[in-house]
Amino acid sequence: MKSKNDWREVVQRVVKSEMSMRGVKYQGLSERLAAIGVVQSADNLRNKINKGIMGADLLLQVLYVLNARPLNTETLQAVLDDFESGQ
Repeated sequence: MKSKNDWREVVQRVVKSEMSMRGVKYQGLSERLAAIGVVQSADNLRNKINKGIMGADLLLQVLYVLNARPLNTETLQAVLDDFESGQ
Protein backbone atom coordinates (compact mmCIF):
# COMPACT_ATOMS: atom_id res chain seq x y z
CA MET A 1 0.00 0.00 0.00
CA LYS A 2 1.26 3.44 -0.89
CA SER A 3 1.54 6.06 1.82
CA LYS A 4 0.21 9.59 1.64
CA ASN A 5 3.78 10.79 1.17
CA ASP A 6 4.25 8.43 -1.78
CA TRP A 7 1.24 9.98 -3.49
CA ARG A 8 2.49 13.48 -2.73
CA GLU A 9 5.77 12.55 -4.37
CA VAL A 10 3.84 11.40 -7.44
CA VAL A 11 2.03 14.76 -7.63
CA GLN A 12 5.34 16.59 -7.31
CA ARG A 13 7.08 14.50 -9.97
CA VAL A 14 4.22 14.62 -12.47
CA VAL A 15 3.82 18.41 -12.25
CA LYS A 16 7.56 19.11 -12.31
CA SER A 17 8.00 16.77 -15.26
CA GLU A 18 5.29 18.55 -17.24
CA MET A 19 6.76 21.95 -16.35
CA SER A 20 10.23 20.83 -17.38
CA MET A 21 9.07 19.37 -20.69
CA ARG A 22 7.54 22.72 -21.59
CA GLY A 23 10.27 24.91 -20.13
CA VAL A 24 7.81 26.54 -17.75
CA LYS A 25 9.07 28.07 -14.51
CA TYR A 26 6.88 28.88 -11.51
CA GLN A 27 6.32 32.49 -12.60
CA GLY A 28 5.22 31.30 -16.03
CA LEU A 29 2.89 28.77 -14.45
CA SER A 30 1.42 31.53 -12.29
CA GLU A 31 0.82 33.63 -15.40
CA ARG A 32 -0.77 30.75 -17.29
CA LEU A 33 -3.10 30.10 -14.37
CA ALA A 34 -3.99 33.80 -14.16
CA ALA A 35 -5.02 33.66 -17.82
CA ILE A 36 -7.79 31.22 -16.85
CA GLY A 37 -8.77 33.20 -13.74
CA VAL A 38 -6.76 31.27 -11.13
CA VAL A 39 -4.67 33.48 -8.87
CA GLN A 40 -1.62 31.71 -7.43
CA SER A 41 1.72 33.40 -6.82
CA ALA A 42 4.89 31.76 -8.09
CA ASP A 43 6.08 31.27 -4.49
CA ASN A 44 2.78 29.68 -3.47
CA LEU A 45 2.94 27.30 -6.44
CA ARG A 46 6.55 26.41 -5.65
CA ASN A 47 5.59 25.51 -2.08
CA LYS A 48 2.55 23.48 -3.07
CA ILE A 49 4.31 21.61 -5.85
CA ASN A 50 7.47 20.90 -3.84
CA LYS A 51 5.35 19.47 -1.03
CA GLY A 52 3.05 17.68 -3.46
CA ILE A 53 0.10 19.15 -1.60
CA MET A 54 -2.61 20.84 -3.61
CA GLY A 55 -6.31 20.48 -4.06
CA ALA A 56 -7.63 18.40 -6.91
CA ASP A 57 -9.00 21.53 -8.56
CA LEU A 58 -5.58 23.22 -8.62
CA LEU A 59 -3.89 20.05 -9.85
CA LEU A 60 -6.33 19.81 -12.75
CA GLN A 61 -5.93 23.52 -13.52
CA VAL A 62 -2.13 23.18 -13.55
CA LEU A 63 -2.27 20.14 -15.83
CA TYR A 64 -4.72 21.98 -18.08
CA VAL A 65 -2.61 25.13 -18.52
CA LEU A 66 0.48 22.99 -19.12
CA ASN A 67 -1.39 21.00 -21.77
CA ALA A 68 -0.13 17.93 -19.91
CA ARG A 69 0.05 14.43 -21.29
CA PRO A 70 -2.90 12.24 -20.35
CA LEU A 71 -2.55 10.60 -16.96
CA ASN A 72 -3.40 6.94 -16.72
CA THR A 73 -2.65 4.13 -14.32
CA GLU A 74 0.40 3.05 -16.32
CA THR A 75 1.92 6.54 -16.08
CA LEU A 76 1.24 6.75 -12.35
CA GLN A 77 2.68 3.26 -11.80
CA ALA A 78 5.85 4.22 -13.69
CA VAL A 79 6.30 7.28 -11.48
CA LEU A 80 5.75 5.17 -8.36
CA ASP A 81 8.22 2.56 -9.61
CA ASP A 82 10.85 5.24 -10.28
CA PHE A 83 10.28 6.69 -6.83
CA GLU A 84 10.62 3.29 -5.16
CA SER A 85 13.81 2.50 -7.07
CA GLY A 86 15.35 5.77 -5.88
CA GLN A 87 15.39 7.63 -9.17
